[in-house]
Amino acid sequence: MNNNTKVATSSPFRLVSQKVRDFGELVKFKLSLTVVYSAVMAYLIAAQGSIDWVSVLILSVGGFCVSGAANALNQVLERDFDKLMKRTADRPLAAGRMTVSEAVLAAGILSIIGLMLLALFNPWASFFGVIALLSYAFLYTPMKRIGPSAIAVGALPGALPMLIGCVAFQGELTSLALTLFLLQFFWQFPHFGAISWLGFEDYQKAGFKFVVSKDGKQDRSIGLQAVFYALCLLPVGLVPFYTNITGLVSSIIVSALAVGYAWFGWNLYLKSNRKAAMQLMFFSFFYLPVALTALWLDKI
Repeated sequence: MNNNTKVATSSPFRLVSQKVRDFGELVKFKLSLTVVYSAVMAYLIAAQGSIDWVSVLILSVGGFCVSGAANALNQVLERDFDKLMKRTADRPLAAGRMTVSEAVLAAGILSIIGLMLLALFNPWASFFGVIALLSYAFLYTPMKRIGPSAIAVGALPGALPMLIGCVAFQGELTSLALTLFLLQFFWQFPHFGAISWLGFEDYQKAGFKFVVSKDGKQDRSIGLQAVFYALCLLPVGLVPFYTNITGLVSSIIVSALAVGYAWFGWNLYLKSNRKAAMQLMFFSFFYLPVALTALWLDKI
């Protein structure tokens, strides 16, 4: 086989492989998986009796599709700004490997599939799916160029997967659904505070103003805000125990995590450097899965 033949036979494979990678980038595959994880864990914590794993699968696919659609629309709206940032310049729309019409079509198909699957549970689940999709794409995305209040706006759709997971099983808004919603809502502020600190220069280049800054640099108050919101997790984490949904063990674990989260925020406030921001970010990755797993296992 000569070189021309090798290129001819390998080119279609490389083309398909690139298309698959581009689709994964468009829907932010890893981020969408975290959305699915939050929704599924909320469903499991809310569930009573034996688990219907077919329902869990439907929730997973529906949640992934809605999240993927929101992420695709986000990239459509920010494609010109993505070109200006090093970490996003190679996204399919920014790099020109995908057209706007292709991305919008993908978002439309994903949103229809996702919302239809969520509607199989009850109207509440589908309704909150619509709110998450629209608020992320058309409120949070433009707000990022206005000011730091975008973080609070983005925390709403960011926490809705918990609400969706709960109402998918319970069929109504309950204290547990609101508690898990608030748990993920408050968790996001230190998490995005650390991310905004680490990506400050890139965000400045693209004209994003959601990073708290002072004199052209990251403001130390990011760490102090992280402390405040992490401490808000303390009373929220105790609600499942006082409402007899989970036991004492999980409440101790969730409380300890909140204190640790606050400590890393305080550390960022004191040191105001990249290492402290990295530590806060990595603890944020650790906090949510441990807290949710503790609540689920303690319920069992």
